[in-house]
Amino acid sequence: MLADTVHRTGASAGGVYLLDGAGGELGLAVVCGVPSEVAWPWRRLPVDAPVPVAEAVREDRLVWVGSQDEMARGYPRAAARLPYRFALAAAPLPGRNRCWGALLLLWPASHPATASRREQSHITQAARRVARFLDGAVPPPAVPETPRRVPAGTALRPAGGQSLQAAADYTERLPEGALGLDLEGRITFLSRQAEELLGRGAGRLLGTRPWHSLPWLDDAVVEDHYRTAVISRDPVAFSARRPPETWLRFQLYPDASGISVRITRGHEPEPGPRPGAPPPAGSAGTAAGPAPASPGGSQAGRLYQLVHLASALTEALAVRDVVDLVADQVLPAFGADGLVLSAADAGRLKITGHHGYDRETIDRLDGLPLDTLLTPAGHVLATGTPSFFTDAREMARRYPTAPQLSGKQAWAFLPLIVSGRPVGACILSYERPHAFSADERAALTSLAGLVAQALDRARLYDATHDLARGLQQALLPRSLPDLPGLAAAARYLPASHGMDVGGDFYDLIRLGPDAAAAVIGDVQGHNVAAAALMGQVRTAIHATAGDPPDEVLARVDRVLADLETDLLVSCLYGHIDLARHEVRLAGAGHPPPLLTRPGRAASVVDLDPGPLLGIAPGFSYPVTVLDLAPGTTLAFYTDGLVESPGTDLDRVTAELAGMLAAHDGEDLDGLLDMLLGHARPGGHHTDDIALLLMRATPTGGD
Repeated sequence: MLADTVHRTGASAGGVYLLDGAGGELGLAVVCGVPSEVAWPWRRLPVDAPVPVAEAVREDRLVWVGSQDEMARGYPRAAARLPYRFALAAAPLPGRNRCWGALLLLWPASHPATASRREQSHITQAARRVARFLDGAVPPPAVPETPRRVPAGTALRPAGGQSLQAAADYTERLPEGALGLDLEGRITFLSRQAEELLGRGAGRLLGTRPWHSLPWLDDAVVEDHYRTAVISRDPVAFSARRPPETWLRFQLYPDASGISVRITRGHEPEPGPRPGAPPPAGSAGTAAGPAPASPGGSQAGRLYQLVHLASALTEALAVRDVVDLVADQVLPAFGADGLVLSAADAGRLKITGHHGYDRETIDRLDGLPLDTLLTPAGHVLATGTPSFFTDAREMARRYPTAPQLSGKQAWAFLPLIVSGRPVGACILSYERPHAFSADERAALTSLAGLVAQALDRARLYDATHDLARGLQQALLPRSLPDLPGLAAAARYLPASHGMDVGGDFYDLIRLGPDAAAAVIGDVQGHNVAAAALMGQVRTAIHATAGDPPDEVLARVDRVLADLETDLLVSCLYGHIDLARHEVRLAGAGHPPPLLTRPGRAASVVDLDPGPLLGIAPGFSYPVTVLDLAPGTTLAFYTDGLVESPGTDLDRVTAELAGMLAAHDGEDLDGLLDMLLGHARPGGHHTDDIALLLMRATPTGGD
């Protein structure tokens, strides 16, 4: 299906991202038209990441990026990780009852920078076709561990054996060499002249990547030329030196099926950074040639992934984000099989994340003293110097019991140091012996510094987040009072990913046998200060509950003025009189409640709101009186339920009101789930949500 979509839209490559079960992450399920190595670092994306695919899902709209300049302006970090010329479109996949994820399409650099309305319509229709396919899939598709790669469809001329032989004869008669690469960079064809120019026969080259099988081409710049051709679909040319002094000119011509390479004899390029010039000698093939590629991949592949990791680490918030990034990016870049990331805590190494280890092994390693002699972790932290062990025998000579702890066969122990202070250790391990080259050791040592900084920031974030979340949870009511004549249910949902704690709150306060105060509000900000102010606002409301709603809000406003806070607060307060069957409402910059009565259409209450609390004391807060006959349902909510980028606030609110009416009379807890599921079908919400439902019920006197 993806290959057909790429072909129909005229794109050169594409991918389908699916939302995970929690709705906080997009996973690349299928990809075509780009090398696996290029797609790998992008296979997991937080929904709040500053990238086009995530933005398409968040804002439920088509995102078009027409050029590299536009990418750099709108998504600078993504542009730094993918510095190639191409056009891009990302469109959400709107299913029947949920957003499945997003369709990503790429076009060559030759594509116009602006997409016509017709082309945008074609892209949107393609996304809908993919979504319909996903709607009908049994079982529903899930995010795979490894993206499935499908070949891009190409139009081939029908050719018999005679035509194929004629084509082969044609290439053999040419004075230059002819070479064919697939999109993964593997050699699929080469002429005899190419064999002579490259100095190696077809038997040793077919099925290999040139920078792996020809040491003098094993250079980051050479591989980057290939990647530029694949992604941009632009012709690329460069020169390289085959030892001892033979200069060759390579011209790459890409399309959806692979790359045709023309090889001719050339000359040493002139020095100087002019446009289109190859790098100076010493970068694109020197006389001696760079060191052979490690088992973990070529130098360029590793460099590409590490640049991606360095940029991504600047966006990592929580410790879990750091662990996932290191596991996703570092392990494939260095061919490692296992990872243990530990943080220094109260004199011990507490494991914060791991990959490739069983639970029993992790339990044995967790909590070791910082000066442990059981493994090299204590030594590397004490000295600040990494340790590398190429096999189990080398490890056993210094740490006799360490190899038996995990069964691994090679290790890299990297100290994580920030400003001279040990913050933890990062251990990479291998299932087989592994010789660490000088380049690998240098790269891993530099990498440890990046990981240390990210881990230190993430631990501080987690500690602050846990403190604020604990404070907020302690201040929210543990249960709602049981009042004759009034049924109530509430739900609070923190932001699903990437946001700090918010200041949303709600409460239902018993004022007597037939009266109650209902309140919901939202303190500006997402931090400990917001959570603390939320507690002070709730305290002020409790102190004045029972007074007329306008006076309650006015007094809370004066409290905020006395606190001299810069934060603003929205609030909706209702005084419920069950004896009179009425509710008196006053609002301060807060979304109006939803109302439904038996046999009548649901509506948004026409509330005359006052200004936000905290602007300045002295404002008045108009009061609205509503009948509260038995069967009437009121819904108080915070803006996280109805507001998100790219959505129509009035439409979402009207849909929720309609759902409230359609399920009138049903259990309130079930109704809460339905309202939340309808407003956030993917389970993803970038803001906290508080929702309070109340329904007047008959009493003995009714």
